[in-house]
Amino acid sequence: MPERPGANHAIDPVRLRRAFGLYTTGVTIITAVHPKQGPVGITANSFSSVSLEPPLLLFSLSRQSFTLQSLLESPGFAVNILQDGQRALSHRFATAGGDKWSGLGWRTGVHGAPILAGTIAAFECAHHAQYDGGDHLIVVGRVLALEADAAGAPLLYFHSRYRSIGEEIDPDV
Repeated sequence: MPERPGANHAIDPVRLRRAFGLYTTGVTIITAVHPKQGPVGITANSFSSVSLEPPLLLFSLSRQSFTLQSLLESPGFAVNILQDGQRALSHRFATAGGDKWSGLGWRTGVHGAPILAGTIAAFECAHHAQYDGGDHLIVVGRVLALEADAAGAPLLYFHSRYRSIGEEIDPDV
C-alpha cells in the first residue's frame, strides 16, 4: 500500500490552530445554572447546527476548561449567539475567573438556562449526547426553545480577531 503524504509526520499544533482560524465563525456564550454554583458561562466559537428532526446542535469545549464540568452537571444549557457590538461580553466570558454576571443583563429562559440580553438568537437545550473530541468534548444538545432577532448582525471571529459582516454579495452571481 502506498504511503500517504504526511502520514508519518506530526502536525504542528500552532500551525494547525492558525489554519483553523482561517475559517470564519460566529461567537456564542454557552450558559447554564449549576445546582450549587449558580449561573455559569463561557465564550465558544465551536458551535454548529446538527439536525432539524430532532432539533439538535453542538458545541465543543476544551477538556481543560474550568466551566466544562459545571455545564455538564447542569440540567440544561443555552447557546446565546452574540451580535456585532457584543465584543466586551464575549471577552468577559472568555476570561477565566471573576464575576461574569455582575451588572449583566440576562433572564431565566423557560427551561431555566440564562438568556443574555441583546443576543441575536438563543437556544435552550437539554443534554442529548457527548462525544470524544480529542482534547475537547463535543456536547450535543436537543433544542427545547429558541428565540431569534433576524434584524441583528452577528459578531464574527476570523484569524484570531473579531470581525463584522461586510458588504453583501450579489446572490445572482
